[in-house]
Amino acid sequence: MRILHFFKTYYPVAYGGVQQVIYQLAEGASRQGAMVDVLSLSPDGSSKNGVIGHHQVHTSRQDLYLASTGFSLSVIRDFQELARQADIIHYHFPWPYMDLVHFIAKANKPAVVSYHSDIVKQKYLLKLYQPLMKRFLNSVDSVVASSPNYVATSPVLQSLIKPVEIIPFGLDPDSYQPSTQPLLDKWKNQFGERFFLFVGFLRYYKGLSFLLEAMRDIDYPLVIVGEGPCESELKSQAISLGLKNTHFLGALSDEDKCALLELCSGVVFPSHLRSEAYGMTLLEAAMYGKPMISCEIGTGTTYINQDQVTGIAVPPADPVALKNALMTLWLDVEKSRNMGRLAKQRFSENFTAAHMVDSYMSLYKRVIANNAKDKHI
Repeated sequence: MRILHFFKTYYPVAYGGVQQVIYQLAEGASRQGAMVDVLSLSPDGSSKNGVIGHHQVHTSRQDLYLASTGFSLSVIRDFQELARQADIIHYHFPWPYMDLVHFIAKANKPAVVSYHSDIVKQKYLLKLYQPLMKRFLNSVDSVVASSPNYVATSPVLQSLIKPVEIIPFGLDPDSYQPSTQPLLDKWKNQFGERFFLFVGFLRYYKGLSFLLEAMRDIDYPLVIVGEGPCESELKSQAISLGLKNTHFLGALSDEDKCALLELCSGVVFPSHLRSEAYGMTLLEAAMYGKPMISCEIGTGTTYINQDQVTGIAVPPADPVALKNALMTLWLDVEKSRNMGRLAKQRFSENFTAAHMVDSYMSLYKRVIANNAKDKHI
C-alpha cells in the first residue's frame, strides 16, 4: 500500500500537533510495510524524496501566505505526480487551498480526511469558503474526527452527508527516551520537587492570560515551555501581577521537555477557544501519568482529560475556577496522584500511536476495497 499525506506544513518547516500526528501515522504505517509520502509547502522552495524516519517527504514552493493559508502553483503538479503513485490520499483539514488542489488535480483516488479543527478565527472568510469546504468534505470517502466530543459540537461535522468516523490521535511511548538522572537533577534543582507545567505554542487561544491571573493569589511554581506571538505580552502580565514563581523557558529540546514532564506535579492546559481541538500536550501528560487541568470547550481536550477522573475540567476563561483547580491538585496530593495513575491507564487503553495507526490502516483498506468494488459495478 502507498499512502500520500497532504498538509500545508510538515517537519522540519513546522512542528505542531498536526505535524506530530502525520509523523506518527507515517512511521506507524511504514513499520507495517506501507510506503508513505508526505507533501507540504515550504517558503524555502521545493524538494523531493527527502527522508524523515522511514517515510519520504516532499515540499513545493510556497508562493503566498494569506489568512493562515499557504498557496502554491507548483504543488498542483507535485500533488498530481505523487497521487498517481498512491493507493490512497490522506488529507489533513483545515487548509482551504488543499480543497482547491483536490478538485483541480482530479486525482480520482480513494481519499480520507483527518478533521483536526473547525475554522475558528477567519469567520468572514469562512462564509466565502463554506461552499467549497462542504463540497470537498462530502467528496471524500471518509471524514475522521479525533473525538466524539468534537463531532457533537462541530456544526460542520454535523452537517456532512456521511457519518463521521472517530479515531483518537495517539502517541508512541517508545519514541520518548527516558530522562537521564543529571538532566532530572538539573531541573529539580532549579524548580524544586513540585511545580505545574504548561507546554505549547504561546498563541491567543491557549488561555495563558487567565492562568496567570489565577496564579495572582497562590503563586505556585509554574513552568511555561514554548514560544510564540503572545510571549512578551504574557511576561509583562506576570511582572505586573507580581508573580515570583512563574518561569518562561522558551522553546526547549525534546529531552528537556520530557524531563520536565517526568518531574512536574501536574500539567495545566487552559486553552479557552475551539481552536484547541485536541491537545497533544494533554496526551503527553497522560502518558507520563500526570493529573491535568483543562477547560471544557466542547473539543477533544475533555475527551483526553475526564473531569474528576484524570484531572479537572473547568469553564473556559475563568481564573477563579483555574485557581480552585490548581489548589485542589496542590493541596490534595493523594487525589492528584490517583488522577495521574488513571490518566496513564486511560492513555494505554485509548491513546497509543499503535491503536491510532491500526485503526487508520483498517480504514485505508476498507476504503480502497470499497472503491475497487464500485469500479467493477
